[in-house]
Amino acid sequence: MKKWIVAFGSLLVFNVAVLLVIGWLTPAHVGWAAIWAGVVLTLLTLWIKPAVHRWFQNMASRSAGGRTKLGAKLVQFFLVLAVAAVVWVVTVLLSGVSVDGWLWGWVLPPVFILIGWAIYDRIDDRVHEHAGALYDKATGGPAVSGTDAATPAVPSAQTATAQRELQDGLTEEQRRMLDELG
Repeated sequence: MKKWIVAFGSLLVFNVAVLLVIGWLTPAHVGWAAIWAGVVLTLLTLWIKPAVHRWFQNMASRSAGGRTKLGAKLVQFFLVLAVAAVVWVVTVLLSGVSVDGWLWGWVLPPVFILIGWAIYDRIDDRVHEHAGALYDKATGGPAVSGTDAATPAVPSAQTATAQRELQDGLTEEQRRMLDELG
């Protein structure tokens, strides 16, 4: 559950930022609809994008035999751009975003979404690690960051007992006493 919450939250913040950039640089009117459009865009990115991308890729793989390496890269680029266009159209239809102009309002925003996906893929692991640490801090759960100075490094020769002690903070004797109580 935590993994999905962290992925959704971090991608939502990033998508809202991408939508605000789209609103500033294109004639698409985003405004306060960026929050709801960010939710829609995030849901589409997490669940619909992989399915649509697989479907487009299956269609393109039928004619893959006659392509050069450059041709294959171009087809891959246009497939991802087509997926971004589908995601943009559905986001506009399901949110309060309004679009003026054909080229600047319908063609250019998917390019911004594609650039946003590329940037997010580059920083995805760091964002999830930071968001996971914030989630743990908010819920009072264990810290997941291995780079924290307060978290000691665990030697690889540790026994299973010591590993359990690090996970729950109980020694073997304390664990046995709790088992006897309950």
